[in-house]
Amino acid sequence: MTESGLKAIFLAHRAQLLRFLTAHGAGDAAEDLLQELWLKIEAAPDGPIGQPLSYLYRAANNLMLDRHRSRQQAAKRDTAWTETITTLPGESDAPSGERVLIAREQLAQALKALDGLGPRAARVFRRYRIDGVAQRDIAQEMGISLSTVESDLRLAYRAMIDLRRRFDEV
Repeated sequence: MTESGLKAIFLAHRAQLLRFLTAHGAGDAAEDLLQELWLKIEAAPDGPIGQPLSYLYRAANNLMLDRHRSRQQAAKRDTAWTETITTLPGESDAPSGERVLIAREQLAQALKALDGLGPRAARVFRRYRIDGVAQRDIAQEMGISLSTVESDLRLAYRAMIDLRRRFDEV
């Protein structure tokens, strides 16, 4: 089967495209990029292209840039992740005593705020957010309507948001 149009141009200039990719920094990935370019051509609808060879070079260059950007982003993400979980030799990754005390105090305040909403709203919130029970199941379990469950959750969320704002102000 003979290829026509853009596919024929690609096949006729495959070696030049490969050299182009290699010379412009693709290195060992040049063959992979060329294969990716072929797959894009295969998937593209047939249609007239004014400068098909220029189009292929531009597409090859764009694929190379996309791969480069993707690798840079992956490296940044990996570095950021490593920095967040890496501890220095001799240091513990456990929270400091001060941080533990602050967290306990904030938890006590959150529990107090929930209890201030009343036993039903506090229970609905705990069953939904902590136990992971569906709202409909909570309604059946407690013998209340689904809209009551939703209303109690809104109250609890509002209380938690207000408490969080107070924590952030300090």
